[in-house]
Amino acid sequence: MRYLELTLADPAANLALDEALLEEAELSEDDPSSELLRVWEPKQPFVVLGRSSLLEQEVNVKACQQLEVPVLRRVSGGATIVTGPGCLMYAVLLSYARRPELRLLDRAHQSVMENQRRAIQSLGIDCSIQGICDLTLGAKKFSGNSLRCRRNFLLYHGTILYDFSLSMLGTCLGTPQRQPDYRQQRSHLEFVTNIEATREELIRALRDVWEAGNETATWPELTTFRLATEKYSRLEWTSRH
Repeated sequence: MRYLELTLADPAANLALDEALLEEAELSEDDPSSELLRVWEPKQPFVVLGRSSLLEQEVNVKACQQLEVPVLRRVSGGATIVTGPGCLMYAVLLSYARRPELRLLDRAHQSVMENQRRAIQSLGIDCSIQGICDLTLGAKKFSGNSLRCRRNFLLYHGTILYDFSLSMLGTCLGTPQRQPDYRQQRSHLEFVTNIEATREELIRALRDVWEAGNETATWPELTTFRLATEKYSRLEWTSRH
């Protein structure tokens, strides 16, 4: 699997890059060599809505405006998150030609999350999979994840909190309409935690578990900036219902 470590300066471009990588993989049709692991870490806090999340219900828009925290929307499903420094972001592109079982969504979640769990456990952290695709320490969540399916490839991406300012969650987010049963109506601060690991340790563990040893410096720049300009930075996309 190829490995790309790249954080762009603009939050919209960072979200666009994941989709651009998926588009690029689709152009290769069913070439398994297009599988890729990307890791990145935002340079500033920002809010990311899931594809079907409701802006008015899941985001404290006024607080975000006062704090100058951008609010954007990703192409995959799941609930709204806050990310920023101390939150490692990852994305994996997986080929259906190589992994046909992933066409079943429950198998896709199970397979990817088991790999993520093994990566974290390799650092001596006893974590579990709860809900559909959360990683937890005990009853506290430190990783949320989501996916986007295309004809030939799957994009699976998510967060790993290791040194994040957790107070940002309560400040920027509203109460999610959809909650896993294990949350038990707890507040954001009661529900979420950081894990004790460094960025370097996390990256090494992810690369090991995904066998991502083939570093690459190439990425779809034109597609990324087209998507960032025409989609991710536009209010029409962020505020869609």
